Amino acid sequence: MAYTLKIAPSVLAADFSELAVEIRRVEEAGCDLLHLDVMDGHFVPNITIGPFIVKAIRRITKLPLDTHLMIENPERYVSEFAKAGSDHITIHAEACPGNLAEVLEQIRALKVGCGVSLKPATPLDAIQPFLDRIDMVLLMTVNPGFGGQSFMREVLPKVQALRKIYKRDIEVDGGINKDTSKEAVAAGANVLVAGTAIFGKQDVRKAIEELRCQM
Repeated sequence: MAYTLKIAPSVLAADFSELAVEIRRVEEAGCDLLHLDVMDGHFVPNITIGPFIVKAIRRITKLPLDTHLMIENPERYVSEFAKAGSDHITIHAEACPGNLAEVLEQIRALKVGCGVSLKPATPLDAIQPFLDRIDMVLLMTVNPGFGGQSFMREVLPKVQALRKIYKRDIEVDGGINKDTSKEAVAAGANVLVAGTAIFGKQDVRKAIEELRCQM
């Protein structure tokens, strides 16, 4: 079965002093969605953006906003991120010990896309009972927290195993570039999150096209 390949520039790698210009660059270059990394300094060792930035981004683009919550107690905040304009909200299974099913239902009730992410060391068993309720699975190919890390090839067997049992979008995030994207797509991923590999290039259209030429 063929899957539509989608390119999701990670706004974390953009120049925030020129955020509207940066977003317009990748939108005009033909990306499919924008990936917004939300970090709280607790679940991961970094702090990034909140709902007010998502709301500001919503005003300047028509692209789908793919909001990745790397935060503790995401159930306290998913409503605010939906109200801010997120089209899709992804939470971490590791942040929902014992209440993942309830948080997934909470997100679905907000009428936005529902995703679950796994850190590299977390097995698929953590989400397998819930796959029928998830629109997209995000498999981290680095340990979350900071951009610019190296792609972890040891996650590829997990991508392959998930694709055998899951027919919706599989997203990968971390160390994705024109070389590692080939391996990720071959393993079964079809949504590629890339930060510096897109925003770090002068010709973002070429960067996006290079990532797209993997299927």
